[in-house]
Amino acid sequence: MMKKLLLTALSFFLFSLQLLFSQSNIPAPQPFLPDIISQFPNVRDLAISPQENELYFTAQSYLGELSALVRCTSKNGVWSKLEVASFSGKYQDLEPFFAPDGLRLFFVSNRPTDPQSTEAKDFDIWYIERKDVKSEWSAPINVGEPINTEGNEFYPSVSKFNTLYFTNDGIKSTGKDDIFMSKLVNGKYEAPLPVSDSVNSTGYEFNGFISPDESFLLYTCYNKKGGYGSGDLYISYNKGNGQWTSPLNLGYQINSTMMDYCPFVNVHTGVLYFTSKRSSVLKQTENTFDTKGFLKEANKYENGLSRIYQVNVSSFLKK
Repeated sequence: MMKKLLLTALSFFLFSLQLLFSQSNIPAPQPFLPDIISQFPNVRDLAISPQENELYFTAQSYLGELSALVRCTSKNGVWSKLEVASFSGKYQDLEPFFAPDGLRLFFVSNRPTDPQSTEAKDFDIWYIERKDVKSEWSAPINVGEPINTEGNEFYPSVSKFNTLYFTNDGIKSTGKDDIFMSKLVNGKYEAPLPVSDSVNSTGYEFNGFISPDESFLLYTCYNKKGGYGSGDLYISYNKGNGQWTSPLNLGYQINSTMMDYCPFVNVHTGVLYFTSKRSSVLKQTENTFDTKGFLKEANKYENGLSRIYQVNVSSFLKK
């Protein structure tokens, strides 16, 4: 038993060194669709369809009072036709996620479950569905119990096995926010279970992106010891039998001193998309700004508001 534990520890140590080496070779994250994203005060939560010709993201007002899902389509690699999604724009909607087949789009909303009511409620997980990728979406459907509770459910992410991963801040959580999972059996979700203690703690763990094959989980930890400040992105690998590796910080090339959150990975290209509130706005300058220069500096892409970035991380997505 002791020899097995030592071998496991050595294997994990060597893998950690390999990951750190991979981190040092990661290029700096770049703005994603800056001409589109910069039209909104805050943008977060990107979801790209499996066919890579349709995307949704969350657009919010400066303080988040307004929160709607925006749809954008691509033709010949050019993204256009920007519009608030037909099912959004009235309540606070956020955090879209495509099922791996592209026939369901999950999202979070505080819309009422009672069709006769107009009063907003707590945040639940909802979805829309279609028969094929050319069909119209259905009306929004509440996922229902046992996923949704009297607490808040956030950030749905679905594997190719139809297992749903999500964040819950309710009484079932060990800490402030925890990541849970639920298997779909005979068309019904089983009672949610917390992802292992290797992932969840007494702190904040949220925004979990599960890979289609459930081999890795990307998520945010808030003010975790050893992090770079505020929210950082971490990765854990599935060891099987409900066990996950200890979280590994994605490193200084990706994480900043500000909030870094909402990961989404295109596993075919190895590109990580994530939201960040990083800022490169100058605190002071040698020359005095005129009005034009001041506004240009204050309104640059990295200005402390939520923006989406992209970076290729294929070198360490697989253990």
